[in-house]
Amino acid sequence: MSEALEDLAGHVSERLGAKVTSATVAFGELTIETEAADIVRVLTFLRDDPQCQFVSFIDISGADYPMREKRFDVVYHLLSPHQNLRVRVKVATDEDTPVPSATGVYSGANWFEREAYDLYGILFSGHPELRRILTDYGFEGHPLRKDFPLTGFVEVRYDDEVKRVVYEPVELKQEFRNFDFLSPWEGTDYVLPGDEKAKPN
Repeated sequence: MSEALEDLAGHVSERLGAKVTSATVAFGELTIETEAADIVRVLTFLRDDPQCQFVSFIDISGADYPMREKRFDVVYHLLSPHQNLRVRVKVATDEDTPVPSATGVYSGANWFEREAYDLYGILFSGHPELRRILTDYGFEGHPLRKDFPLTGFVEVRYDDEVKRVVYEPVELKQEFRNFDFLSPWEGTDYVLPGDEKAKPN
């Protein structure tokens, strides 16, 4: 498998030249890196080339590295049933620079790009309908970014009085934040539920 991936990496690098900035095999997987402007060309080659035939589009995912200038990696996962190989294609971008949409190459990329936009705020140019897919229409922020607060900004509940879903600012209940010991190696001074049957030391 590793030899086949090495051969594939060499073939792709040779045929695409400068459009491939990196092609490495690590842990039994091939990762190809390219610039955002070249992503459609690279994906089209991987789909149509007889030695590649990555006709099965698996996923697009994002990764957030807020300390980098180009904080996002857009990662495309492809499968070649003919070659029985998988490949990962990575593109780096920032919050304001859109990545060309892959929907013209793989129609299945549509919802995955919407998901990356919704959860990370990654923009895709040429997408037929780039809008949120998992969060509400009025949702603020992008929940998989590293700088998004763990508690979110609002909480949602159904209100019996007004007979509808209501949005309220997040409120942390103090009883759920009761830390009564300073070290994780120390126990509590009281018996926890279920421990009353344990033998005393």
